[in-house]
Amino acid sequence: MRLTKEQIIRYKKHISLPQIGLDGQLKIKNAKVLIIGAGGLGSPIALYLAGAGIGKLGCMDFDRVEVHNLHRQVAHTEHTIGLAKVHSLQKQIGQLNSDIVFEPIEEKVSGENIEQYISSYDVIVDGCDNFETRYIVNDACAKLRKPLVYGSVLNFEIQMAVFNYQGSKDLRAIFPEPPNPEDVPSCDLNGVMGTTPGILGLMMAQEVLKVVLGLPCLYNQWLIMDTLRWTTTTINF
Repeated sequence: MRLTKEQIIRYKKHISLPQIGLDGQLKIKNAKVLIIGAGGLGSPIALYLAGAGIGKLGCMDFDRVEVHNLHRQVAHTEHTIGLAKVHSLQKQIGQLNSDIVFEPIEEKVSGENIEQYISSYDVIVDGCDNFETRYIVNDACAKLRKPLVYGSVLNFEIQMAVFNYQGSKDLRAIFPEPPNPEDVPSCDLNGVMGTTPGILGLMMAQEVLKVVLGLPCLYNQWLIMDTLRWTTTTINF
């Protein structure tokens, strides 16, 4: 499969980078990426991967757009309130890049269905907001040897890692068991500045593209950033 003339023009800024070029953009075009969650993280991840030219994007989410989502979930609009988030996202993706094949999966992640969905994708992105889902996704990716780009937000702090990539470890290597639900802050009760998940979403999209292109990315490293003071800690595991 080759790039069309229109695609070469569209992605000329990518192609001009020595680390990407025509061959790299073709890798992006042929890549298949599944995003878990269409919220604060999934929105910028999906939009930027679509803009970059990822050939097939999927998104799995069972929630619907509500007005309080809009301050951070930038793929959704006032006109899509009440619509399933994956279909709201599909509208935005279609307007941004009509070359993209987008698969909306309006289902809740479970141990019974996750392997079925991730099996046909090259890279999985964890943009969910609860530990039960995170571990289900992690374990399925570890089993099927799928690279997993992981991210989480708490107030001003963001965390990111890349699992199962070129022999790297998975989530259980650093946190063997999920925390007690009673000890986990509630996403519904905790505040977040609208830009914070956007910052992390772009960082996660960057790691996805680097995985697709075979460029250096986080390897057995847990990145923690305080976006209030711009301090960064990297933990090797």
